[in-house]
Amino acid sequence: MKKIGLYLIALITCNLMMAQEIGQQRGPQFSSPEVAADNKVTFKVHSPNAQSVTINGSWMGFGQSVPLNKGADNVWTVTIDSLRPSMYHYNFFIDGVSAIDPKNALALRDGVRYASMLIVPGEGSKLFEVNDVAHGSLSLVWYNSPTLKLNRRMYVYTPPGYDNSKDKYPVLYLLHGGGGDEDAWTSLGRANYILDNLIAQGKAKPMIVVMTNGNLFQTSSLRTAPNSPEINRENFMKYAGMFESSLVKDVIPYIEKNYRVKAGKESRAIAGLSMGGMQTINASNAYPDVFGYIGVFSSGIFQPAPDDEAKFMALKKAGVTKYWVACGKDDFVMQSNKRLLELLNKTGIKHEYFENAGGHTWANWRTYLSMFAPMLF
Repeated sequence: MKKIGLYLIALITCNLMMAQEIGQQRGPQFSSPEVAADNKVTFKVHSPNAQSVTINGSWMGFGQSVPLNKGADNVWTVTIDSLRPSMYHYNFFIDGVSAIDPKNALALRDGVRYASMLIVPGEGSKLFEVNDVAHGSLSLVWYNSPTLKLNRRMYVYTPPGYDNSKDKYPVLYLLHGGGGDEDAWTSLGRANYILDNLIAQGKAKPMIVVMTNGNLFQTSSLRTAPNSPEINRENFMKYAGMFESSLVKDVIPYIEKNYRVKAGKESRAIAGLSMGGMQTINASNAYPDVFGYIGVFSSGIFQPAPDDEAKFMALKKAGVTKYWVACGKDDFVMQSNKRLLELLNKTGIKHEYFENAGGHTWANWRTYLSMFAPMLF
């Protein structure tokens, strides 16, 4: 018994020493970020050898940053003023090098840039959160694109109840912006959660949402296919319209073959932000009989062409149920947005325009999707 007691004491001592060593390796224990009751947010990062640490967040202006102060145990800290309830992203800059928050499990990717995510709870962020409602399914789907001669990947959201019903559903084709890919609308846009919450509230009809990669010759997640041609200023026009063609000739037939959808113009919507907004304009003009609902977010006519008016007149003749345009007051694409509005007015296409504060940001695009989806079908 004495030997057993000594053995247990030795084992406990060993475990305590190991736990202490692991704790030292992990560094001091703390949480980051911490949201206070008044919505002030505290950020912390452990960096023993850093000379300076700053933070940049999507609530700041472009290029702005706030310094953190070094405290006990080499933990750098800053508390910022209250943020309104919404979704944000941020990065630390440790001696000028960008880093995500190692204490925050919520991270997202914007092209080749990674950032940590922050949701400040409240009325303004409920639509983006994972709430206690029925959830749809999000699938990563590979499909063949004869138009681009590639196998490509897209996200397909099916609404709550899809798997257990025999109903057919309308479809929204949702396009990302430049620098993004098929991940963008779910990672940064929270599109699946927005649809879950809108459907649960009875504000949007159950629908399928298709989010494919708008970059030519990419298969998935910014992966360019081998031997793909380079697209530059000199040969840009050579490839103009190819994505829009692949969307209509490859993606839509795949969806309508493999999912229970309501085929037909009145059951198809298309919307996109920035580059995706341009592709939305191009696709709806090139194929005026395909989409009944059109949403253009932070985009417009970037390169006016002599046949623009004729294309919009053809779209008017084909008929559009809803043409909705939205842009931030401080958005750098405002001139292109105005050109679009002028063409819509000139050709007599009935449309609605929404303008709000802010610029070319995901904060606006999430808002635009939450406004546009309830208008559909």
